[in-house]
Amino acid sequence: MHESCAVFGVYAPHEDVARLTFFGLFALQHRGQESSGIATADGKSISVFTGMGRVASVFSEEALRSLSGYIAIGHNRYSTAGSSRIGNAQPIVVGSGNNTIAVAHNGNIVNAAHLYDELTAEGYRFRTATDTEVIANLIISSKEKDWVTRVRYAMNRLQGAFSLVIMTPSQLFAARDAFGVRPLCLGMVDGGWVVASESCALDHIGAQFIREVEPGEIVSINAGGLESYRQPTRRRGLCIFEYIYFARPDSVINGQLVYLARQAMGAELARAHPVTADQVMGV
Repeated sequence: MHESCAVFGVYAPHEDVARLTFFGLFALQHRGQESSGIATADGKSISVFTGMGRVASVFSEEALRSLSGYIAIGHNRYSTAGSSRIGNAQPIVVGSGNNTIAVAHNGNIVNAAHLYDELTAEGYRFRTATDTEVIANLIISSKEKDWVTRVRYAMNRLQGAFSLVIMTPSQLFAARDAFGVRPLCLGMVDGGWVVASESCALDHIGAQFIREVEPGEIVSINAGGLESYRQPTRRRGLCIFEYIYFARPDSVINGQLVYLARQAMGAELARAHPVTADQVMGV
């Protein structure tokens, strides 16, 4: 299952975070054109706006103005799990009161059906057919007290690929599966922090690329700054389709500009399978 959604998150108290997220998602439009959504938080509550279609058609000025706060996460969807309908658009918000979170996800969870059955038996109710709602409820279901440990609990139970942006009313989290199947990077913008599926989104909003979120890592961002929680990983497994197809040519993944990686693939192909041709093009 090759799936290429886009996730974006920003923690920036002095910025219009909904608008930054809009432009970040616009730069990541190639990763999903089915639906788009933004959720924001102001320290007390979470607001969300989603719609079917591309970023520019989903968000009007009125919609962006309605999304106030200093934290935002966003998502562009290309579905492989769950049908193409507005109910499956992300970010997905679950929980209530101080136990509310919004989640956006890029990847595929292999054991989602098993976890769904388990959570349903425990009394959790689902309104979508997405892996993402399973992840969100799995985090909420943890008996741990702090959010980092609750996110780690969910990560340890999930099997498959996931790059996540998670938001509480006052915190932003980014997390990546132990193999690092899907890309996720970290940047800074005007005293705030940004996470995105690809570095091209950071370029688009004038953010500075800092580093990639490591496989198995949880990044926590709040009023106290950024903290990293890492777990040792055995081996890495970035999906080769990122270099071949999914990613934008001007993104940098694992320190490699995607455009140059594709050029190198073409050169290798020419050496392995030389042909007399006037034109060669990637498909």
